[in-house]
Amino acid sequence: MISPESFNFITKQPNSIVHILFLSHYFPPEGNAPATRTYQHCKKWVSEGHQVTVITCAPNVPNGKVYDGYKNLITQKENIDGIKVLRVWTFLAANKGKYLRIINYISFAIASTIRGIFIKNPDVIVATSPQFFCGWAGVILAKIRLKKIVLEIRDIWPSSIATVGSMQKGIIFRLLSKLELLMYKLSDHIITVGEGYKEEILKKNTDPGKISVIPNGSDFDNYNSTSSLKSEHNNKKIVKIGYVGTIGMASGLSCVLDAAEIFQKNKTADIQFLFVGDGAMREDLMNNASKRKLNNVEFMGLIPKEKIPIILNTIDVCLIHLKDEPLFRTVLPSKMFEAFALGKPIILGVLGEAEKILK
Repeated sequence: MISPESFNFITKQPNSIVHILFLSHYFPPEGNAPATRTYQHCKKWVSEGHQVTVITCAPNVPNGKVYDGYKNLITQKENIDGIKVLRVWTFLAANKGKYLRIINYISFAIASTIRGIFIKNPDVIVATSPQFFCGWAGVILAKIRLKKIVLEIRDIWPSSIATVGSMQKGIIFRLLSKLELLMYKLSDHIITVGEGYKEEILKKNTDPGKISVIPNGSDFDNYNSTSSLKSEHNNKKIVKIGYVGTIGMASGLSCVLDAAEIFQKNKTADIQFLFVGDGAMREDLMNNASKRKLNNVEFMGLIPKEKIPIILNTIDVCLIHLKDEPLFRTVLPSKMFEAFALGKPIILGVLGEAEKILK
């Protein structure tokens, strides 16, 4: 958790009350990791007396379709647990493909910067990735408003998008890499979610004195209420292995279907796989599973964030997996901490820092 003391360099006084302006492309009711982390930080700050304003867009992840009860308007306001939430219009796009998503990212950066100009008296501006352009919106807004900017780096752009094959390492990649370095240079402070991220940023000649590591975690209050639930299949002697999260290009989940096929051929009926979530690769995996006629694989689709603890409690083993790429060895998947909170066994397909934490 980013503590209020993290902002003492703004006020020059310990325990001062500050107005935090937070730019985040994702926010509840979206249930992905960036939305959840941002919400938990903001909720904590509000509980300690700070004023928090979040600029985000209409909830639409992962399909690019606005959630029920919301509209993609030029501006709309709501209050979530004392957090002032301002939603701006963006060009909406599904969480797949390349060009439409780039337009989506840039449109939010422009809209959030403009909206941020009119926020009264912020003391500090925080901008979180993903995505990269949200970070730049925070930097530009901070320079316009003559305020300090704290960057929260959850993904190393543009390397992460090149790693999953969404971008070739050509002219555009080199341009974005230069913008990345400049963004780090212009920031007043950088927060990363793991030591691996910090090491990657330090490789780019960033001042180590302005980088802090604040990892993800879990709020036990979200899990204690489900601790007494029993799995509905306990008496069926079936071991259900569940992947709960974004089914994206970085996940590398095709190997799970290979494993399922081996179990099915060996007539190991007591092992089943469950995919919970949505993302760019979900439809491909479903088609692949159907083509292979795998009856030991189930796709549940997207579920509300508040129901995730219940789902996690109905599976026996949590599967956490990413492509085996050097950059992903710096990643600490937030779903690890959810599994820890419930005391669930983990099958981990991530080398590097996540592997060290699990061991």
